[in-house]
Amino acid sequence: MILDREQEIEQIRVNEVREKLQTRIAHMSPDVQDLREQVVEIRKDLWDEVTVNMSHTDDVNETMASLKQQSELLSERERSHRHTFLMLQKMNRLLPAPYFARIDFVEAETEEGHTSEQIYIGMSSFIDTDGETFLVYDWRTPIASLYYDYAPGPAAYDTPGGTVTGTMQLKRQFIIREGRIRYLFDTALTIGDEVLQQVLGMGADPQMKSIVATIQKEQNAVIRNDRSRLLIVEGAAGSGKTSAVMQRVAYLLYKHRTTLRADQMVLFSPNPLFNSYVSAVLPELGEENIRQTTFQDYLGSRLEPEFQVEDPYDQMEYELTATHQPGYNARLAGIRFKSSALFLQVLSRYKEHLERTGMRFRALKFRGHAVVSAEEMNAKFYSYPSSVRLANRVELMQEWLMERLAVLADEEVRKDWVQEELNYLDNEKYHKAYMRLRKRKGLGNSDLHEADEEEALLRRMVVDEHYKKLRARVRRQRFVHIPALYRQLFVGGTLLTELNDGELPEQWEEIGQYTLQNMDVSLLSYEDAAPYLYLSELVQGFRMNNTVRHVLIDEAQDYSVFQFEFLKRLFPRARMTAVGDFNQAIFTHEAAFRDEEAVANLYGEADTERLHLTRSYRSTREIVEFTRALVPGGERIEPFNRGGDKPRVTLAAAGADAAAGARHAAARIHALRGEGFASVAVICKTAAESLAAHAAIAQAGATEVALVTKRTQALPPGAVVIPAYLAKGVEFDAVVIYDASPAAYRRESERKLFYTACTRAMHVLELYAPGELSPFVAALDPGLYALNGVQEEQPAGHRVREGE
Repeated sequence: MILDREQEIEQIRVNEVREKLQTRIAHMSPDVQDLREQVVEIRKDLWDEVTVNMSHTDDVNETMASLKQQSELLSERERSHRHTFLMLQKMNRLLPAPYFARIDFVEAETEEGHTSEQIYIGMSSFIDTDGETFLVYDWRTPIASLYYDYAPGPAAYDTPGGTVTGTMQLKRQFIIREGRIRYLFDTALTIGDEVLQQVLGMGADPQMKSIVATIQKEQNAVIRNDRSRLLIVEGAAGSGKTSAVMQRVAYLLYKHRTTLRADQMVLFSPNPLFNSYVSAVLPELGEENIRQTTFQDYLGSRLEPEFQVEDPYDQMEYELTATHQPGYNARLAGIRFKSSALFLQVLSRYKEHLERTGMRFRALKFRGHAVVSAEEMNAKFYSYPSSVRLANRVELMQEWLMERLAVLADEEVRKDWVQEELNYLDNEKYHKAYMRLRKRKGLGNSDLHEADEEEALLRRMVVDEHYKKLRARVRRQRFVHIPALYRQLFVGGTLLTELNDGELPEQWEEIGQYTLQNMDVSLLSYEDAAPYLYLSELVQGFRMNNTVRHVLIDEAQDYSVFQFEFLKRLFPRARMTAVGDFNQAIFTHEAAFRDEEAVANLYGEADTERLHLTRSYRSTREIVEFTRALVPGGERIEPFNRGGDKPRVTLAAAGADAAAGARHAAARIHALRGEGFASVAVICKTAAESLAAHAAIAQAGATEVALVTKRTQALPPGAVVIPAYLAKGVEFDAVVIYDASPAAYRRESERKLFYTACTRAMHVLELYAPGELSPFVAALDPGLYALNGVQEEQPAGHRVREGE
């Protein structure tokens, strides 16, 4: 227990630091305003007052010199304003709570006869007026890593100049609110349970918050890893994976602040809702937000409008709701095959096959006739030496076709249809041709009398206008018939058998029919989109983004080998961080994340590192003990010691209708909100069930409940109804599982979806089951939950054996 006198001393220091912050803020605020006014004034001068007289050379030179001088001054003032404004923002963020930790450290080389240095750690650094004394150290500085990685005793931290060793003599943690120390702990632990208890006991928020004071040692290893080209982070639900990733971004931007910008980092998140959820983290840490997108958005930007691309959630709805439709099992087999490393290998072999035979081209047509036929293109393509790579041959074809179009355009100029169009040429086009001809001949304002030259130029303009679309098609390499190339993989089985070591996947005929039928109506299933785009890139050459230096993937367990390989090629200069949880891999396709060999092959074992986060902090101990029993290997998940009520299971009478479930959900929403829980989620299995449940719950009296769909951009506050697969990554104070019966969750393929839904709860987890329990719950130790709110063993008659 810290003495009151010690807390008084610490409070005096907090007051002193806050006074210096307030003084600095008061001093800098006018500077920011003054710089802003200077920027506005210079911009006004630059655009409103500078005039250029192009008829006098001296005026032009003088004006250009003035423009250059003012532009340089504007850039300098903008930089100064931005720098000062950011410093002011950081100090304003520090003011309510200047720091959250103190460590006393003495270096080994100076231990004898020296007192330890007091290091106070906060969200950003704050230096005293002498320009040397750190009153607060940024949590990302090398010395601050001691706080996260060590207990008092021998300790070390890495610096650019080498490793510094010594002894940590004190580790102290604070919770400061509006300048007052509310809690103060000395601890021998990595992060004291007291601080975590305070933070985790708070309610969930519609936006994730950055709590750097609670970073654990294993999370710190994720945040500060700067060695690996590919960092794989496997973490249990609620282990802080996403938080660690966002704080990793902040750390990298701080460490490499002279060479790395926020716009050189990109986060691939599971859905737009998630983007909104994490959008506040980096600004809270004093950094700009990085680029955020989804893989689906990228697919759409590349494949639409030629194809309508199914999104992963429509695919998920199909998997969960279409179990009795014809062709269901064949489609699932197709999803597994098309996302597999085997199909990736097939496409690589297909590329080699196309270098010998099988290319498909689109004829170039003009005025209803083929001016360059597909057969001509095919002959030209295979006339190039076999040593020339496929993509290089396509480029050579592109050059050849542009030359052919130039020759053909020359021939078209003399044809009768051109004269017919000239007869109806409007004045604007005529004047445009006239001005171009005059400029070409170097004539000032004199008149032109060369009617033949005018007509020739007008004819050329008419033909060029008509050939514009053809040239654009060639420049975009649309003469390569990628849809036909992809289709011929699924016609019959001869080609695939050749490419797949003489074997065909199960139900191949149905898989092929389904694929071709979709393409007939310009639709690409989600499982086809990445392979189709990958084939396109193999043939035409990979587009590359060389400016992005870090790619971060959340929910990486949902990514196939195609998606990983594609992102590697798209961002060739980038390091990659991929975080996920195998137990939340809810999609049917094969995930590269779990395949050791596939991951190692991406960048090589030497450049790949795996880190594991096994401790769950989101939920109470009782909820974690319940949820980890739902999945194989769950015993490796460690619950944090934050107590609460056991999950509550309500078993309704057999034959209870949907209205009864809606009334139960409405009643629980009212009760939980009345108990002070700010966020309550009713989690359904599918979007279809969510839609019906939302309407029924509103009819039962809970009208202030929002429905979350795949198009929801921001998580609404209060109570929501949400499909399980959209709830991934977010958390709620209380969760009500709308239907926990075998009717909703029975198949083994639905186990991880059920686990995902249950692990969204921070404080309260309730399950409602009409008639009987899902086998996933019925197989558990009854002591892990309270049946109908009573902590007693479930009657045997209500147990369901798995597989019944």
